[in-house]
Amino acid sequence: MLIDSHCHIQFNAYKDDYDEVIKRCIEKNTILNTVGTQKETSKKAVDFAEKYDNIYATIGLHPIHLFPTHVDEEESSFISREEDFDEEYYGELAKSEKVIAVGECGIDLFHLPKDKSLEEVLKKQKEIFIKQADFAKKHNLPLVIHVRDAYKEILEVLDPETKGVVHCYTGNWQNAQKFLDLGLYLGFTGIATFPAKKTSPKPQEQLLEVIKNCPLDRILIETDAPYLAPQKYRGERCEPWMVEEVAKKIAEIKVLTEEEVRDVTVENAKRLFTKII
Repeated sequence: MLIDSHCHIQFNAYKDDYDEVIKRCIEKNTILNTVGTQKETSKKAVDFAEKYDNIYATIGLHPIHLFPTHVDEEESSFISREEDFDEEYYGELAKSEKVIAVGECGIDLFHLPKDKSLEEVLKKQKEIFIKQADFAKKHNLPLVIHVRDAYKEILEVLDPETKGVVHCYTGNWQNAQKFLDLGLYLGFTGIATFPAKKTSPKPQEQLLEVIKNCPLDRILIETDAPYLAPQKYRGERCEPWMVEEVAKKIAEIKVLTEEEVRDVTVENAKRLFTKII
């Protein structure tokens, strides 16, 4: 068994063939945590979770949706839809037994709206993150935390009692230790399988150091599908079952068998996301 602890199977990248993709995940014995980023994608995540036994949902508001923001990544380019965190709306979604977490929420200082000051953006992102953290606590759910270029800023507002995972961790060991000291898990994606850039090898070297040093019982594996396909499938649309490549890479780094990494990361996911059966 595998658990892809963070994917977006409800996104438009799969609108024409999601049934086939989910079938491949079932054949690979892969459970999916389908993560919302705003109202519509959170509702779709719940709809998918209630339709398929191997899918669970996370609901919440991504920081790039607090202002209209141009997002230009390798896999997609769009202007984000501006929303506020509607506690009543998300409270209705949280009634589903298949909702296992709140997120992805957090702080993103990489994608910034051009017409707003950094101070204004950061203030609102912190406010909405705290609002979602309080919502998660109220509903006894862990957080799926998004952090990009903002480790210092997220650590300033994290409640020491927060339960959750830092999604797609790519920082250094010093910051990783701070999250681990708070009892959080670290999620690793296909980025772990990428070769180091010849012109800038340090970020990849730091990431591999974090994986090597991170206690095995605090590691979650994820794809962020349809984004960040592992190196073996680079250039293709990422699918959740490809999380097996992340397990292989972690096994290689920590000198373990792939089966050991699969088993422990499933246990870890079930310990954090207690509603996964």
